[in-house]
Amino acid sequence: MEREALEKHIAEKQSVLCVGLDPHWERLPKALRQTQDPIFQFCRAIIDATHEHAVAYKPNLAFFEAQGAKGVQSLERVADYLHQNYPQHFTIADAKRGDIGNTAQQYAQAFFDRMGFDALTIAPYMGGDSVIPFLERPGKWGVVLALTSNPGAEDFQLLPLSMSEGAPGEALYQRVLARAQEWGHAGNLMFVVGATRPDFLRKVRATAPDHFLLVPGVGAQGGSVAQVLHHGWGSEGPELLINASRSILFASSGGDFASAAKAAAASLHREMQQALSPK
Repeated sequence: MEREALEKHIAEKQSVLCVGLDPHWERLPKALRQTQDPIFQFCRAIIDATHEHAVAYKPNLAFFEAQGAKGVQSLERVADYLHQNYPQHFTIADAKRGDIGNTAQQYAQAFFDRMGFDALTIAPYMGGDSVIPFLERPGKWGVVLALTSNPGAEDFQLLPLSMSEGAPGEALYQRVLARAQEWGHAGNLMFVVGATRPDFLRKVRATAPDHFLLVPGVGAQGGSVAQVLHHGWGSEGPELLINASRSILFASSGGDFASAAKAAAASLHREMQQALSPK
């Protein structure tokens, strides 16, 4: 999907909601577990219930791959369902791949060419040759991990670089942001920045003012929609996708899980509309 199409969808819907599809097997409604493809049935119900509020969907591959070959088949069915029924929605394969050369090319072929996802999350630890292969297809995006919301982010991402390596006080995540922009552009490169670190969003925007940010951590992890939009506003508008997963998917564990998911998504959508309208 081209950037203009994503921006148009956001503007028309006044939403930056990305629904994370994390179909944790143990939390699936019991009635669904008796169906032929429980993971697909669950994801399809969530998508149908939330599509009017969301602009993007992000399947987390771990929850599919944990079920082996059947889980991968479920993922392919989910991808096909989105493309056929909701083609205007941006799709992100949350795979966090990070390898080089032929391996990176094969990952790109799997997620972009075979499954048709618009974007793929990438771990940039191995440098440019682990990211660039994902930026070579028109309309496809690399989503680079920059500053995540987990406690372990402080182990590496926030480490200050020495004076000889960068600007005074520059942290490793800021170097990742700056260097990655040499590999791609604002039409094919996003960055992951955790919503539970809203004070860092201003610093991220100072380094990457034009790029879309994928912001997880809203909802169950406690991130604030208003703070994310306030601190993460881009140079041309709401260049953000705010991801919510558990707070929507598991708003109810009963037979009303889809209607509860719809209500949770609608609530986040209203927050976004209120924050976006004055802009």
